[in-house]
Amino acid sequence: MSNRATPAGLAKGGVTGIALAAFVFHAAVAENGPPQPQVTVATPLPQRIPQWDEYTGRFEALQRVEVRPRVSGYIAEIHFSDGAIVAKGDPLFTIDPRPYEIAADEARADVQRNKAQVQQASVDFGRAQELVKTAAATVRELDQRRATLDVDRAQLMSAEASLRNAELNLEWTRVVAPIAGRISDRKVDIGNLISGSGDPTLLTTIVTLDPIHFVFEAAETDYIRYTRLNATGQRSSSRDAQNPVQVRLTDETEWLHMGRMNFVDNEVNSRSGTIRGRAVLDNKDYFFTPGTFGRLRLFGGVLDVLLVPDGAIVSDQARKILLTVDQDNKVVPKPVTLGSIALGLRAVTAGLTSSDKVIIGGLANPFVRPGATVSPTPGEIKPLEGEAAAQEQNAVPVRLKAGADTKAPPPTAN
Repeated sequence: MSNRATPAGLAKGGVTGIALAAFVFHAAVAENGPPQPQVTVATPLPQRIPQWDEYTGRFEALQRVEVRPRVSGYIAEIHFSDGAIVAKGDPLFTIDPRPYEIAADEARADVQRNKAQVQQASVDFGRAQELVKTAAATVRELDQRRATLDVDRAQLMSAEASLRNAELNLEWTRVVAPIAGRISDRKVDIGNLISGSGDPTLLTTIVTLDPIHFVFEAAETDYIRYTRLNATGQRSSSRDAQNPVQVRLTDETEWLHMGRMNFVDNEVNSRSGTIRGRAVLDNKDYFFTPGTFGRLRLFGGVLDVLLVPDGAIVSDQARKILLTVDQDNKVVPKPVTLGSIALGLRAVTAGLTSSDKVIIGGLANPFVRPGATVSPTPGEIKPLEGEAAAQEQNAVPVRLKAGADTKAPPPTAN
């Protein structure tokens, strides 16, 4: 009988081998459990970073003036365009000056009349002095002429004061800009009768633009922390030093605008639990407009933190947690307190130690969860490389000097 293998026999032997291999695999899985998920772990990166506290606020003009007349009359001319930039002393309105010109002329005439009376009284008094010496006039008559001269001199002084008042009223018929800045629209038109006494008529308003204030409210807890930092010499108070600030508008993502603190209020608002602060920024191109809202961040000292990738942070309801691996390769969750972004990484201010092994890779695997056993691979947390990292590393605040000049485009009538 032949010992050669037939095709049917080979097929039967192959099926048996596959079944045997499958049996061995399932037996191994049953004995050792499923394969452990692969994860990448690394210790957090210790770093000392500048701490910036963010606040919402709005821009305010350094000066805001309501232009009102000092004399009454009819508006004869308007010399500005609504919304224009005006310089201090620019003419704005002209009130009909004719009644005030007449009053000034009358006052000048009174001055001349009183000068003539003083001159005549002075001559009479001198003549009386000579007559008294020859007994041709009595001492009583001399005293009367002296009194007449004094009265005429007082009347002259009163007439001169009336003339100055009339000239001042005439000058006030020309309403000029008291400050430089952007003017609002006219509140009255040519031909309207306006009042300069009692409740003077509002003609328009002017606000200064360069420099400009940014006003915000800081929490009481932040104010107490700043006070403690000042007491320990870690950060100067904004009452004593012009601490740097950075501002961005509502449509900006970067902190592009630099300024400095110049005021902190003298009390905490008992109702809101906040204290008012104020910064000043250059506005040479008139880009900022009073009333515009924005975000400000204020240098709050340096802070020792641990940096981790933002992608390693997971949410657990209202908490933020990091998954770490312990000595038994088990996943341990750690609730953490997060800070700002620094060097392209997220700052952790509490809840983590520098020796913790943080899972930075493999989190997408659904088997990587608290209590699971994993197979860790060592990794490394590196700061952001390139120009962006260099810019962030150089972002440690520098004390700005008052009146520091910054380059800006020429002013426009925006």
